[in-house]
Amino acid sequence: MGKRSDITTKGLERATHRALYYSMGILDEELEKPIIGIVNSQNETMPGHRHLDSIAKAVREGVIAAGGTPIEFPTIGICDGIAQGNYGMHYPLASRELIADTVECMMNGHSFDAMVMIPDCDKITPGMIIAAARLDVPTIIVSGGVMMTGCMDGEKVGYTDLMEASGLVQRGIKTPEWLDKLEHHALPGCGACNLLGTANSMNFLTEALGLCLPGATALATSGRKIALAKRTGMKIMELYEKNITAKQIITAEAIHNALVVDMAIGGSSNTMLHFAAICKEAGLDFDFDEVERIAAATPHLVKLKPAGLHYPQDFDNAGGVTALMARLKEYGLLKDCLTVTGKTVFENIEGHEVIDEDVIRNTETAYSLKGGLKILYGNLAKEGAVCKVAGVVPEMMHHTGPARVFEQEEPAVAAIYNGEIKPGDVVVVRYEGPKGGPGMREMLTATSAIIGMGLGASVALITDGRFSGATRGAAIGHVSPEAAEGGLIAFIEDGDQIAIDLEKGEVTLLVDDAVIEQRKQGWEPRKPNVKPGSYLDRYSKLVTSAMAGAVFKRW
Repeated sequence: MGKRSDITTKGLERATHRALYYSMGILDEELEKPIIGIVNSQNETMPGHRHLDSIAKAVREGVIAAGGTPIEFPTIGICDGIAQGNYGMHYPLASRELIADTVECMMNGHSFDAMVMIPDCDKITPGMIIAAARLDVPTIIVSGGVMMTGCMDGEKVGYTDLMEASGLVQRGIKTPEWLDKLEHHALPGCGACNLLGTANSMNFLTEALGLCLPGATALATSGRKIALAKRTGMKIMELYEKNITAKQIITAEAIHNALVVDMAIGGSSNTMLHFAAICKEAGLDFDFDEVERIAAATPHLVKLKPAGLHYPQDFDNAGGVTALMARLKEYGLLKDCLTVTGKTVFENIEGHEVIDEDVIRNTETAYSLKGGLKILYGNLAKEGAVCKVAGVVPEMMHHTGPARVFEQEEPAVAAIYNGEIKPGDVVVVRYEGPKGGPGMREMLTATSAIIGMGLGASVALITDGRFSGATRGAAIGHVSPEAAEGGLIAFIEDGDQIAIDLEKGEVTLLVDDAVIEQRKQGWEPRKPNVKPGSYLDRYSKLVTSAMAGAVFKRW
């Protein structure tokens, strides 16, 4: 069987191609070997990616040791944390499609035989998985790993503490000096931020999918992570020899397993966006009714920050995803299918046990016998909405209150910090959807303000935008249809009563249909604040709804 890369290295007519490789110091005999693309998203914009060159180096060593020729190329990566709460947040979700496109361009433009992908943070991991499904070559992902837990004055601290600290200072409970000290201790080094945000959610679920070697919870700074990267470089050569491609791994059974683990850990609500997009690229159905069935059958066994008290490092010490999956198998919740180890899921998790029963619980001690995410419907979300119920206090599982409506996040945050939002209110932030934002910004600053101002047990937030995995509270996002598409959220007015039932999965605007029809007369959507011809302008015109995965329309 010829190599995919032969088209660039074999034959008299490829003299210039070979010469280009030789000009970079590549040897004749290296071109006889399979060429492995190493997709390295290293950059200096965020701690999750600052160190990825060390991961890439280890992957290269593994590829060479196993008889391949590694060739590294980059792709972009945006830090959601630095983009948070400002205009920059229009870009991270939109960048997911760019990441997938750049990987496609580089892999197909150079006809590489297989690839190892190195992400760590929020949209980079799903962007790479989408590219893997699209290209369908032998592929393994190795993430940059988990950030260590911070420590201040003998207490564990992390990203969540930072996000909610501003409200404590605003209320006079803590001092600016305390906040300054926390800033210097909460995030102690490289890795995906120390909470169950979208970054760690997607990296953990990559293991559940079978697209990475077991050990997704390994610390970014550990020797174990470097060894895992080296082993990944060696293993990709085995996948190449056996012609095990990405779509043989990304199957309906693998998606099922990932959703089970997602529910068991109470993962980020963004996972619904990403799995819908991954399934579309892989030619699989993503059925939200099936998501609900999985949620109803899966106990919530792991509760990490911000929803719980434990940190990702604690999860790793307890046995990580591998031990959790072994427990879920005992409950008959997983399906056996092929993984990038060349073995099946059940073979991978055989013999792995939970080390800390407080971090990875069982059905008798579960936080809930249902999963940590909930799909909602109702007249406000005819196509659906998502809530991370794992982070909702019991008294907010049912809530009815008056709407406080804002056209985007910034005025909502100002109103919360100014004391204008009262207990019982339902904050509505609209025109933040994929099309209307555009880019579907996270409302983490708003939800953190609600928690920081002591309103987490009395105020809900509803948006056609999305939430960070760092969000906790009664936060309902992905409302579809979004305001820019004429969804009902566009016609809410201050004072309208909104009823939320998170147990039934319903979000309802309690306004007569006749009144709504009157409000719709002469309505035009708010125009997004984007430069004509810019990437965001094009994204707004191409993107589908949140519940469709916010992917580009198929022509």
